[in-house]
Amino acid sequence: MASAAIVAVAGVPIAGVAAADVPPNCTGADYAAITAGVATSMSGYLFSHPDVNAYVTNLQATSPTDQSALRLAQYEADHPQVRAEIAAIRQPLVDFDQRCGYGPHQPLDFQTTMPQSTL
Repeated sequence: MASAAIVAVAGVPIAGVAAADVPPNCTGADYAAITAGVATSMSGYLFSHPDVNAYVTNLQATSPTDQSALRLAQYEADHPQVRAEIAAIRQPLVDFDQRCGYGPHQPLDFQTTMPQSTL
């Protein structure tokens, strides 16, 4: 039996869980693969939708976190198709979280999709 360990992979702590206790397809490697796929898909979406890319970029660069959440909620309300498309891109993260009991990823969560601006 594998020994318990404390591991943090991409911000997902697995504290005191023996490797044999981790549900199938819920390892750090699985999480890394899913986040990489979501990031690649999100990048492609933003590059192919310059208006959304500009909005998200400006949102991250110009708004404090509390204001960006309000502005994002308004953007979502005004652009339901964009919300649905991005939710579909992020769905594998939501599925992973539900299946494996990790993190608070939401179908549309730019805070975890976009890095904080360094500008």
